[in-house]
Amino acid sequence: MTSMTVEFCDTNVLVYAYDGTEPKKHASALSLVERLWEERSGALSIQVLGEFYVTVRRKIPKPLSAPEARSALADLSTWTVHTPSAETVLSATDIAERYQLNYWDALIVQAARELGALTLWSEDLRSGATYQGVRVRNPFAED
Repeated sequence: MTSMTVEFCDTNVLVYAYDGTEPKKHASALSLVERLWEERSGALSIQVLGEFYVTVRRKIPKPLSAPEARSALADLSTWTVHTPSAETVLSATDIAERYQLNYWDALIVQAARELGALTLWSEDLRSGATYQGVRVRNPFAED
């Protein structure tokens, strides 16, 4: 665990911060990401970095160029970054079974947990749910 308070961002939130094709979600995500940068409390995982790159290069309506995507990765890499271990993977399988989550979502939850994050910003997981002490919040459902 880290000694400072961190808030973990799932891939989808970061993608919306860089993808302006859905203006309302873009504004919400960008506001959150900017706050996390200012507070130096943003956290993510190696998994999120990889998913982010693939998504912004290939899966959004207006993909980023390779240099733009690499620049975004370099910026995001300055956040607290979780690198999984074999124990992380095993714990994620337990979370997946216990909460009936898909493995990849469970791996995100476990990474957030290992970093000591109390908040996991995600559009994919059920907002308000708490998994192993990590509370999911959907930035697009917030007031």
